[in-house]
Amino acid sequence: MDYKGTKEPTTTGYFLRHTGLLLLATTCSLLLPSPQAAAQIRLPKLISDGMILQRDAKVNIWGWAAAGEAVTVKFSGQTYRATTGHDGKWTIALPALKAGGPYEMNLDASNHLIIKDILVGNVWVCSGQSNMETPMSRVRDRYPDAVAQANNPMIRQFNVDLRYAFNGPKADLAGGRWVTTTPQNVLAFSAVGYFFAKTLFEKYHVPIGIIKSAVGGSPAEAWLSADALKAFPAYQQAAEKVKDSTYVARTIAQDQAASRMWYTNLRQQDQGEGKGTTPWYATSYNAADWKTMKIPGYWADQGLGPVNGVVWFRKEVEVPASMVGKPARLELGTIVDSDSVYINGQFAGTTGYQYPPRKYDLPATLLKPGRNLIVVRVINNSGKGGFTLDKQYRLTADGQTLDLRGDWQYKLGATAQPAPGSTTFQYQPGGLFNGMIAPLLPYSIKGILWYQGESNTSKPEEYQQLLTALIADWRTHWKQPKLPFIYAQLPNFMAVKEQPSESEWARLRESQRRTLAVPNTAMSVNIDLGEWNDIHPLAKEDVAKRLALAAEKVAYGESKIVSSGPLYQSMQVAGNKATLTFTNTGSGLVAKGGGPLKRFAVAGADNKFVWANARIEGNKVVVWSEQVATPVTVRYAWADNPEGANLYNKEGLPASPFTTAK
Repeated sequence: MDYKGTKEPTTTGYFLRHTGLLLLATTCSLLLPSPQAAAQIRLPKLISDGMILQRDAKVNIWGWAAAGEAVTVKFSGQTYRATTGHDGKWTIALPALKAGGPYEMNLDASNHLIIKDILVGNVWVCSGQSNMETPMSRVRDRYPDAVAQANNPMIRQFNVDLRYAFNGPKADLAGGRWVTTTPQNVLAFSAVGYFFAKTLFEKYHVPIGIIKSAVGGSPAEAWLSADALKAFPAYQQAAEKVKDSTYVARTIAQDQAASRMWYTNLRQQDQGEGKGTTPWYATSYNAADWKTMKIPGYWADQGLGPVNGVVWFRKEVEVPASMVGKPARLELGTIVDSDSVYINGQFAGTTGYQYPPRKYDLPATLLKPGRNLIVVRVINNSGKGGFTLDKQYRLTADGQTLDLRGDWQYKLGATAQPAPGSTTFQYQPGGLFNGMIAPLLPYSIKGILWYQGESNTSKPEEYQQLLTALIADWRTHWKQPKLPFIYAQLPNFMAVKEQPSESEWARLRESQRRTLAVPNTAMSVNIDLGEWNDIHPLAKEDVAKRLALAAEKVAYGESKIVSSGPLYQSMQVAGNKATLTFTNTGSGLVAKGGGPLKRFAVAGADNKFVWANARIEGNKVVVWSEQVATPVTVRYAWADNPEGANLYNKEGLPASPFTTAK
C-alpha cells in the first residue's frame, strides 16, 4: 500500500505498513465486506438484450451470483424464483412460450437487471466450417437487393466468437451479442444462416434467431465432446496431448516465431521493396526488362516455374476521362496466397490469404485520365502461386469496365522455401465443442444447421462415423434426443474430369448421404451449386432454400412437401442392365434440360468403371453399358465436380450423388 500524496495513515494502517503483522492484516480484512457476499447476479452472453427464446418448449434462464443467494425473475406477468448452489449457479425454467414479443425480463438478486427487446420464436444453431461462416458481405455483389432490403427486426443473429478449450467445457462464451437485421448489420450474418432464416420467416412469420457458431477450416472432430471422442482413439489421444497448456503455449510461440522469421527474411530479400533504390510500385520505376505473363494464371505453368516467394506484377491501363473523379473498384479474382495492390504508386489494399475475393474500392481521387499503373505484389507460401482462373479481373467506375485480363509484366522479387507449417489449435479434437458449443447447451433451440465436411475429405469413410457421433453427442448434451439436424452436402468443386475416376469428395458426399439413416435428419443436395475454382461458392441463397425445405419437413412437420431430390434406394440386375429405385421422386424423375441422363458409370466384378447409358422408366432409372456384361456397381455423379449431372425430380431438386456399393 502506497501512502505518497495522502494524509498520515491511521494507526492500524501504520502498523500494517511498517510491521506487516499478519494478525492485524487478518483483523482488517474481516472488517471489509466479503467478495462473495457482495457478488452480483451475472448472466451468460446469450441471455441479453435482443435475444430470441425458443417457442413451445421449456426455456432455461441461468446465471451466477453468490452461493446461497435468492434470485427472482419476472417475465410476461409471472414471477420465478431460484437459489444459487454452492457453485454460485442458478437456473430457472420458464414454461413453454408462444411466439411473440417484444418483452422485458427483470432479474433481482443483490442487484437489479433488465433484459430488453426479447422475442419468442424459433432458434437455430448454425455451425460447421467456412461455408457456414461466410458472411453476407462476401456475397453482397451477388445479392445486392437482399442486402438493401434487409430490414427485419424479427430475424436476429448471435455470433459466437472463436474460442477453443481443451481442459473441459466452458460455462460461458468469450463474447457475442444479439443483432437485428439491417442492411449494415446483415453484412456480418452467416449468408447461409440469413437466407435460411429469411426463407422460414417468409413462410411462418415467426421470429427466428440464428446462433452462428462456425469456424473456417474446422474438422468435425473439433466439435465433438470428450465423451464422444472416446469412440475415436486417435482423436482422443490428440485431445489428451493438447490438455497440456504449456505445450500449447510453447508450440504457438514457436510457430509464430517461425512465421515472423519467414516473412521478415522474405521482406528483406525482396528486391521490389526498393532497398535504397526506386521501389517497383513507383510510377517512376523503369520496368522495360520485365517479362510478360497471361493473367489469370499460375506462374508455375508459365515462365517462372514452381517457385515460392514474392512475384511482382504490373499493368498499364488507359482510363478514359469519363471514369475519372468517381469512386472505382478494382477486382482481381482471388490470388494465391496474399497480395498488396498499388495504383499509380499509392497503396490501394491488401488481402492476407487466398480465399477472399479481391474487391478493392478506390477513392475518386486515385485514377487519372490516360495511363494508370496497377502493381500487385503477390506472396506465395507454398504450392502454385498466381491468379485464379475464371474469375473477374477488371476495373470499374460509373458503370464502365476495363478488362484487366491478358498480358501483365512480372518480375521475381524473392524466392523462399515453402512457409513453415503451424499447429492450428482450433482444429484439434474437442476444442471447439468445449469453447463454442458447451456454453450454448442450456439454451433451448429448434434445431441444428450444419455445413461442414471439406476438412474431412482426406478420410471420407470415417466421416459417416464422425457425423453420426456428432449428431448423437449434441442431442445428448442438449437433452433433446430428437433434435432436428439439417446439413448441407458438399457441392461440386475442382476441375472437371472427362473419365470416371476416384474422388475423395465423392466418397465424403456418400458418407453424408448414408448419415440420413439417423432419424430426424435431412440433407440438402448442392451438387449443382458449386464453383470449380472456389471452395466458397457464392450461391448461398439456393443452398439455404434447400436447407429450409428440409427443415420444413423434419422440424416443422410439413410431412407432405417434397424436401429433397431423389435419393438412391436399391438396385436390381437383369442381364447387362441395372434398375435403380429412389425415394424422394416427388412428381416424377426428369433429366434436367432434356436429353439423355449423364454422369452414370457402371462396373463389373473388375471394378473398372465406364460411362453408362441411363434412361428413366417411371420412377426408376435403368443403367447399362455394352462394355459390362453383368453390372456389379453403379455410380452417379461420382467425381469432385460431376459437371452435367442431370437427374432431378420435377420439383427441381437434384439427385444426390451415390454408389450402389455396400
